[in-house]
Amino acid sequence: MAGLRPACSRIHSHLISPLRPCAADRSIHSMPRPVHNSPGVDRRREFEQLARQYERDLFAAAMRLTGSRQEAEDLIQEALVSAYLGFDSFELGTNFRAWMLRILRNTHINRYRKTQRSVNTVDLEELTEEPRVEARHPSPTMTGIEAEVLGSIPDEGIVPALGELPEEFRTAVVLSDIHQYSYEEIARELDIPLGTVRSRIFRGRKRLRESLAEYARQNRMI
Repeated sequence: MAGLRPACSRIHSHLISPLRPCAADRSIHSMPRPVHNSPGVDRRREFEQLARQYERDLFAAAMRLTGSRQEAEDLIQEALVSAYLGFDSFELGTNFRAWMLRILRNTHINRYRKTQRSVNTVDLEELTEEPRVEARHPSPTMTGIEAEVLGSIPDEGIVPALGELPEEFRTAVVLSDIHQYSYEEIARELDIPLGTVRSRIFRGRKRLRESLAEYARQNRMI
């Protein structure tokens, strides 16, 4: 959906209050410390220095994925521990931000899989036929004016609307419209049928449009 494109890359500037320590920063400090003067000390410092450079990006990405500050902090904590334990595989001088965000995203996907596999029920609504809406394109039912208005909504309107979506819808929409995953990639990553992916994206975008339209009305954008 058009309203989720470049604006989402600026979410961190609206979410993080300068009066509160960043969740990623707290997570870095909470990691177990190696014994003083051990070989791991320098490596840990290298990791901390790199992680601090992108703590706001991590928090913004975690908020988009989870829709909740507490869940975002938990996700960051788990992702940072995984990244630290696998830091020997990272080649210094390459793109740490992309490497860290990939770990964050994969951590979220793994957490999502675990929660979904604990529920052995089928959502009958997902078995119904839904019109296919291609990823990264506005709904064909939207007028040009509607698409333009929704596309101009700032991040502080988008993030709460994402947070209101059920987790299964939010995860599918974020992977499609923000991380640019194809339907096939989402189905593979979440281990769900392709038809379920299409249904969740269709329904998630529909709810998101409704929430954003309400935000636009309340702020006299339409």
